[in-house]
Formats: sequence, structure tokens, C-alpha cells
Amino acid sequence: MYQKLIFFLSLLLSPFMLLAQNDRQGSTRLTNNWEFIRSDLGGIWEAVRPVKGGDPESVPVWSAVTLPHSFNAQDAVNPNTNYYQGPGWYRTQLEVNNPHAQGRTLLHFEGAGQKTDVYVYTTKVGSHVGGYDEWTVDITDAVEAFKKTAVFKSQFKGKVPISVRCDNSRDLELIPSDLSDFMLYGGLYRYLNLVYVPKVSVDKVFASAQVDAAGKEGQLNVKARFFNPAKIGAAEVTVKLLDPKGKTIQQHKTKVNSLEGDVPVWTAKVKKPQLWSPASPMLYTVEVTATTPQGTHTLREKIGFRHFEFVEKGPFHLNGKRLLLRGTHRHEDHAGVANAMTEDQIRAELLMMKDIGVNFIRLGHYQQSRIVLDLCDSLGILVWEEIPWCRGGLGGDIFKDQARSMLTNMIEQHYNHPSVIIWGLGNENDWPGDFPEFDKEKIREFMTELNTLSHKLDPSRKTAIRRCDFCKDIVDVYSPSIWAGWYRGVYTEYKEVSLKEFNRVPNFLHVEWGGDSHARRHSENPDNVLGRIDTGKGADERAGDASLVGGATRVSKDGDWSESYICNLIDWHLKEQETMPWLSGTAYWPFKDFATPVRPENPVPFMNQKGIVERDFTKKESYYVFQSYWTEKPMAHIYGHSWPVRWGEEGEKKMIKVYSNCDEAELFVDGKSQGVKKRNSQDFPAAGLRWMVPLSAGKHTVKVVARKGKATVTDEISFEYQTQKWGKPAKLVLEQVALENDTATVQVRAYDQHNVLCLDAANFVQFGLTGDGHLIDNQGTSTGASKVQLYNGRALIKIATNKGKNVVSVTSEGLPTQLLQLSSEKEGKVGEARK
Repeated sequence: MYQKLIFFLSLLLSPFMLLAQNDRQGSTRLTNNWEFIRSDLGGIWEAVRPVKGGDPESVPVWSAVTLPHSFNAQDAVNPNTNYYQGPGWYRTQLEVNNPHAQGRTLLHFEGAGQKTDVYVYTTKVGSHVGGYDEWTVDITDAVEAFKKTAVFKSQFKGKVPISVRCDNSRDLELIPSDLSDFMLYGGLYRYLNLVYVPKVSVDKVFASAQVDAAGKEGQLNVKARFFNPAKIGAAEVTVKLLDPKGKTIQQHKTKVNSLEGDVPVWTAKVKKPQLWSPASPMLYTVEVTATTPQGTHTLREKIGFRHFEFVEKGPFHLNGKRLLLRGTHRHEDHAGVANAMTEDQIRAELLMMKDIGVNFIRLGHYQQSRIVLDLCDSLGILVWEEIPWCRGGLGGDIFKDQARSMLTNMIEQHYNHPSVIIWGLGNENDWPGDFPEFDKEKIREFMTELNTLSHKLDPSRKTAIRRCDFCKDIVDVYSPSIWAGWYRGVYTEYKEVSLKEFNRVPNFLHVEWGGDSHARRHSENPDNVLGRIDTGKGADERAGDASLVGGATRVSKDGDWSESYICNLIDWHLKEQETMPWLSGTAYWPFKDFATPVRPENPVPFMNQKGIVERDFTKKESYYVFQSYWTEKPMAHIYGHSWPVRWGEEGEKKMIKVYSNCDEAELFVDGKSQGVKKRNSQDFPAAGLRWMVPLSAGKHTVKVVARKGKATVTDEISFEYQTQKWGKPAKLVLEQVALENDTATVQVRAYDQHNVLCLDAANFVQFGLTGDGHLIDNQGTSTGASKVQLYNGRALIKIATNKGKNVVSVTSEGLPTQLLQLSSEKEGKVGEARK
């Protein structure tokens, strides 16, 4: 409880927190008072025409929403339908009062999916193609014109109607491909800002902060791009450099006689700058102010001085020292909101990554929110960010123009972030399917063009791609496909396969490894499948490997998808990485489970379940495996917090594992010491912190006391041990197991004909509800899905009761349907299964 309290306090008090009024001068988030309709309109007039109650014009019906908002917050993981792809409309009314004489009024979109049109009343003021980069619309002239109309006051009472049409329809000439293993969401899913600027304003600042490997001298080159639609001739520009404590350490003034293009405004030397690193992410501030007779405008950007190098045929260096990149991946996706994550949710996710020791992240597979990059800067997490040229092949001119535009925007918009070290140009570009032609030479030509463009826009960063061997020589850094122990081979082949791939390219970085785990599913013999896997044939993912049917025996298809197996796989990889001095680093795929349209048959349908936390931030056991290898703060975690019933023979010795970064640990079972073990990272599994303990039928309590120097940490779990054998499932039993704040929790369990719990049952079950409440489903989690595979013969779901009467049902093919009337009583017996 104490750790949870500290965690949530850190969210509330975090110095990295950005307020609703963001750092851009005169900018306000537009989060409230929006309406939405998930369909198309006959035209913009339908969004703004006068409506009286009961008139035909009152339909279609709009719904009140807040931003950020996604079309697909619920249907992305609805097991019974495809997610919606098509147009949707948003509308609001704004009070627009620009304080600047002859100033400009802008709408700044931090991201909208995937094609967007913007209207002031009936005037179309802007359009954008691309679901992930930022963009701005100048609404000044349209607003002034509208204010002169009669309806400005008569119908809209002095407010300006804004309408936005978003569209995520399938389109082969846009990136990313709909073959991608993630949802192409629609909607105003990132923040939208109303911005007031004077007649001349600072649009962008490009601050190149360089330092030698020894950190003795920094070089700062600052360019500015001005927003100057009136073509004002000149401005006075002031540039300030503030140190990490906010103290101005240098200042420069200059007269700029031309405001066209990217204007150099300052070059400075910085003696012994405080270096940015994951351990000490020191951030300076560059402040650029433009002054004209029409007004003054300031733009502030955080920068950092750091020197990095991918040593050819060697590791990664930061500030002259080797740094093993300990990485993960992130999709913009979360339970209940899809990609429309709030700032608080984004911050919580990045803090959890830091909590397991992450110092590197690949943002897959598109430009992500500025909030993410700001947090990576502040927390000390190095970044590979990429454009969404993902799968499908290569399209025509429209396709290519979009890719060029998205690469340009990503680099320009995130240029100043010291966390960014790699611009990614594509992912799995060896995957055909969207076009009749799949020409490798044409793909190479376009990849070469993007590589050249990236280096032209930003010579200081590296370029990279993942999994396209016929393009691996084009980019600076390459990651092949290595899925040892999942799609191919066994996990003990990991080092051998990695070394082979390392020797094939100048700079090797392994991103994407791991495997799926169905949360709350555990196994007494998780590695059993490995004896049936062919070895010595590589570990790359090939066509069809992600399918759950057909092809060669592989863990992804024939394994049990247990947390137990994935913990072993991760444990092995992490121990091996400690003995690979030539390794630049890796990135586990991904940090959190996420929604995907191409995996409808997974245990939680339409979910990629490779995360170490569920889609709602619920930690899986594997979270603690990473923490035990990558963190210094003492921790200890007994495997099995979500494993209520273990099984085996009476008196059989069972392995109890503890994941800990402490020097030693002592295990107690039912109060009796099982001895002290010393941690050794190369003693697999669990770094030697494992005990073989004979168990008898009944309940057991396990406690660990771990020590690191003078620090002591503990952990404790309890479980039942079942010795009864079971046959195939014959019936389901449904019971209410909790009621809290009008939210009931229901559990279904599978039993055989002799009423023995079937602990390996993995049947799909479907929950339903009739009554005053509703299922809390479509969350994409093991406890928030109406259709889900059992985990060790059970499954859970929550119900919002609305303090009324409710009957829950559960069905499973070949088994009798069960019904349960929920109890509204918190005390006593809360539920009874109806046979």
C-alpha cells in the first residue's frame, strides 16, 4: 500500500507535469464542451444549421464528449465485430478574443486520425493527412468573416462554431498499412489547442546542442522559423540559454532583416555543460523572443547536451562510456480509451517503465505525442522514433508524399529532444500484400531517399529500420527479426543467433523480442513444449508464424501462453545480455498489451498480449523479472501473486521462485525457513533465488525476506495446493466474489464431472448481462473482456450494477449455460450459482 501511495503521489506532484495551459505562449487546451457523431454528415451545413427540439433537423443525434477522444474506445476489442473505420464529426463553439492587435488565431492539433478537415461555420479552413504528426490551422480570417454575419449573435450568441471531420477509412495509398499489427484509430485522440499569437510569432526553434565525448565543451546553434503571413520585413530577436536550475547563463540579441525560411539567430559555446543522461537528465532551456512593432512572442524549448555513438561492430556509448540500452516499446493504446490517452495516463505509463529500469524506448510505429517525448527527456529515456511505413509494400506518389511529409514533420517537431537518438524509417517493409507489385529495388530506392532526407534534416541522429534484410545496408543501425523461443527456435539459442546477426551489419541493435502471455495463466511445467521445437534453424519471424494454426511446431502456436513461460524466456534473455559485451542494446516488445485487428483468435480477442503489463496497467509477473535485473532499489517478488491454486502430487517438490535484485534471500513456507540463497544472475532461473519445496494438499503461505546491504525487503503470497486429478470440463460454476462501490466482480470456474476444478482448462467463455447495469467489458484485459479464454480454469469480469437488479450469464461451447443473480449485499454470501 505504501509503494502505491508513493507512486500516485509522484503522479500528482511530478515536476514533469504539464498543465492544461501548456508551455506555448497563449495556448489553451480545448478539452470540454464537444459533441461527437460516429458517422458522416451530408455536408457541413448539418453540423451548424439551426435546430429546434423535435424537428427533423435534430437528427442525427450527437453525443457529448471530452478531448482527447477516439472513435474506437470500445469497439477496438469488441470480440463480436470489426472496429469502426470511417468518418466521424466533432463540433464545439468557442469564444475567440485574440488579445494581440492584428494577431493570428490558430488551432494546433497534436494529432488526429487519420485524415482531417476543419471548418469555421461553413468555411473549410484546413485539411491534414496523417494520423500522428502535429499540425496547425490559421482560422483568423474565417473567424473575422463569421463575426460579421447575423448568425454570430442571433444563433451562436457571440461564439464561433468549429467543426472537425476525422476519417480513418481504409486507404491503400496511406501509411500505415491496414495489415499492421495495431489499430488505425480515428478521432481527435490527442490534445487540441487554441493559440493566440501576434502578427509575427516564433513558429519553431531548432536548437542543435552538441558536446564532445569528454563533455568539456558544448556547442549550441539556434535557428528560428517565424510565422509571418503578413510578410513583415524584420524583427528583433533575443535568445536566452537557461541552465537546468532555470538561471540565465547566456543571452544574445540580434536584428533579423529577413524572416523567411529557417533563420540562424545564435551560435554559442558552453564550457563544461551539465550532461544529459538516463542517470542524470539535465535539461537546459532555449528561449527565443521575436519583437516587432506589432508585438512580442516567445517560444521555449528544452535541450540537453549529450554525446552518443554506435561503435561499429561494438556497443553503444553515451558521453564517452558504454551504456547497455535496456529498452521496451510503446503503442498509444489503453483500456477504455483506445489511443485517446490523457496526460496523466501517459505519465503513469512512462513512470512505470522507469520503475523497471528502462533507459531506452522505441516508439512503435509512428510519431507519438509531444508529452511522451517531454517525459523521455525529463526521465532520462533514450528514444528511437519512427514514421509509420509499416508493412504492405510501396504505393504510388500519394503514398510517397505522405511518407516524406511525416518524416519531415517528425524530425522538425521533435528535433530538440535530447532523448531522441534514432529516426526510424520503417518497420517490416519486407511484408507485401497491399499492391499487386512488390518490387524490392523500388523499396530500396525509396528507403535510400528517406535515409538521405533524414540526414539532411538532422545530421546529428542515426537512421534505422527493423526487419527488412534487403535494406539493411542503407540505414545506420539495423535490427533483424529475432524471436528466440517464440516464433522460432528455443530461447536458449538467443545469444548464438544474436551474435550471428551482429556480425552481418556494422551497427546492430535488437528491437522486438519476447512472447505473448495470457495474464493470470500459470503453469507447473511451462517449458514442456520446447522439446518439440526444431533448433538450429534461426529465430526470425517468417510468413505465417503469427498464426495460431498451421506450419511448424512453435511456442507461439503450441505453447501454453502462460506467464510462467514468458518469465523464463525473459529471465534467460536478460541473464544473457549481461554477458554480451558487444551488444548495443535491445528493446522488449512491448511494455503494455495493445489492441490489434489482426489477432481475433487470441485468448483476449483482438489483443496483442506480449506486454509485461495489461492494457489497464495491471502488472504481470514478468514486470518483476525486468525489475530484478535492471534496477538498484531493493525489491523482491515471489512468483505467483495471481496464481491462487497450484497442483501436483501429495508431497511433490515444487519450485518457488523469487525475482529480486538483492544479494540474498530467505524463503519461509508456512512459517518454516527453507534456507538462504545467494543471488547469481547467471544461475537460471530466477538468478538462483529458487527453492524446491514439498507441498501437501491445502493452503500455504509463502514469505521471502531479502537483503541488500543494510536494506531489507519482503514479499508474501498464499495459495491452495490441489492434489485431486481432473478430467475434461463438464460444467461451469458462476459466483459473485466481490462488491465494492456498486461494482461487482464475478468469477466463473470450470469443473469436471466429479466436481474437481480443471486447472488447465483454457476454454473460451462468453459473459452476458440482463438488468439495470452493464458489463465492464471491451477493455482488452483478462478481467475486462466479455469473451475470454479461461486462465487455469477460471475467468473474472466486473459489472457496474447501477444499484439495481442484474443477472449474469456465461456460456461456453459444449457446456451448459449458467446464470447468476447478483447480490446487492456487501456482507455475507454475495452470490449463488444457479445450476
